[in-house]
This record gives sequence, structure tokens and C-alpha cells, in this order.
Amino acid sequence: MMLLMIIQTQYHYEKRFRDTQEKDLLRIIQEEIGDADPAGTLLYIKESVKSGKNISVGSCKFRMKPKEN
Repeated sequence: MMLLMIIQTQYHYEKRFRDTQEKDLLRIIQEEIGDADPAGTLLYIKESVKSGKNISVGSCKFRMKPKEN
């Protein structure tokens, strides 16, 4: 069984996190850090959010979607 990781984003001016597709994650990261290896940054974010951490990159926060009970 393959587990799908859903990453959510929240800009500093937003009140709620929202599900974000991977292509949009790369775009957001590139907007926040420029051309400083967005793919590598996304890999770092994916590894970090697995443990329940929120990661900030520029003005955007990233987290793994909480499991629904």
C-alpha cells in the first residue's frame, strides 16, 4: 500500500492551511527563495514534515496534512 503525503501551505496573511499539489509547491518555493535549488528544498521540507514539524520558507509555512480520525 502506497501512502500519499499531502503537504499543506499557509502564507503569513492566511488563516488556514490548504492542500497544495507538488507542482505548486515547487512554484511557491521558487518564488520564496529564487533559483537556490527549489527541488532540494522541497526534499528537505518533505523529510522534515514527516515528523510533524512545520517548516517556514520565506513567508510561507509547510506541514503534512494531519490525519483525520
